[in-house]
Amino acid sequence: MRELAELDVLILPGWRNSGPDHWHSHWEAAFPRFRRVQQHDWEAPRYSDWALCLTEALDQCERPALLVAHSLGTALVTRWALEADTRHVAGAFLVAPTDTDRFASLPETSFQGFDPVPMRPLPFPSCVVASRNDERVSMERARAFAGAWGSRFIDAGNQGHLGSAARLGLWPQGLVWLGQFLAALPAHAGV
Repeated sequence: MRELAELDVLILPGWRNSGPDHWHSHWEAAFPRFRRVQQHDWEAPRYSDWALCLTEALDQCERPALLVAHSLGTALVTRWALEADTRHVAGAFLVAPTDTDRFASLPETSFQGFDPVPMRPLPFPSCVVASRNDERVSMERARAFAGAWGSRFIDAGNQGHLGSAARLGLWPQGLVWLGQFLAALPAHAGV
């Protein structure tokens, strides 16, 4: 079991960042230990650039890190985890994963290098939270991702993409799920 006070929490937004109405922003404002990983280009994300920023943010952590990702941020975490040094990652809370395989070939897609979705176990504990009516991933695919990654799966009901448009505010239910995930983390995770 891990306590939040034992961890550095890295917020990993998706495409176009998480605005002021996003639960990411509410959590960051409410909890001083939560720190957003800043990207150089939120509009036209390149995996290699975003992965470098994640690695640099992790290098600055003083404690084991908990990764709290949304949307394209989950694609970042799952690809990065299979090629990076993850010894200091205690776990990942992955909300509303984007099915990058579905979007990568569309002409209006502005992100590069986030596909294909890795379908292998992650090297740290993880939890996937998905909505039944998310336009960026089907429930079937979200469950398949969670199974492949070895993640706990949470069905969030009909909440859309679980971002700003969902108007979740501080998202109390998300905090409960995060707390349950933390409680299940092994004491040695990320040490």
